[in-house]
Amino acid sequence: MRTERQKMAAGDWYRCLDAELEVLRQTARRAIHAHNHRPPEARETLSPPLQGLFAEHGPDCLVEAPFHASYGCHIHLGARIYINANCTILDSARVEIGDDTMIGSGAQLICAQHHKDPVKRAAGVEIALPVRLGRQVWIGAGSIVMPGVTIGDAAIVGAGAVVTRDVAAGQTVVGAPARPL
Repeated sequence: MRTERQKMAAGDWYRCLDAELEVLRQTARRAIHAHNHRPPEARETLSPPLQGLFAEHGPDCLVEAPFHASYGCHIHLGARIYINANCTILDSARVEIGDDTMIGSGAQLICAQHHKDPVKRAAGVEIALPVRLGRQVWIGAGSIVMPGVTIGDAAIVGAGAVVTRDVAAGQTVVGAPARPL
């Protein structure tokens, strides 16, 4: 029998109200708390707490405070990534952010999708779908990228957009739901 963490990693339905997953979330909360409470003069590069939490990161990345992630250990950053203040990454699945990508303040990358059945949803049943941002992507302030979405290289997501479908390389999308300009 597979654990809930194994089901989550496989992209299958799992129960998020699980002791092993709670330990991972607590680890993330501690690292993110340490990151969010660093003195201003120490915020020139990716903080050591996030360096230790993220799955991988390239050089010259900066994540402004405050920041939130559910697990952190599924986040893969390329080089020269900038994540502005008040961003949330709910990384119950893999989140890839390509080189030279910028994410505006208050943006959200969401991997978790709760079950539509209310009884299963109340029991914490969800599925985790990866989110992928290509190279040189710009995610506007307040945007939401939903589970399973891939955004191609050099694409732009306008401020406040809700991205429910893949975005082609070089494309600009706006609105809720996001549509090409």
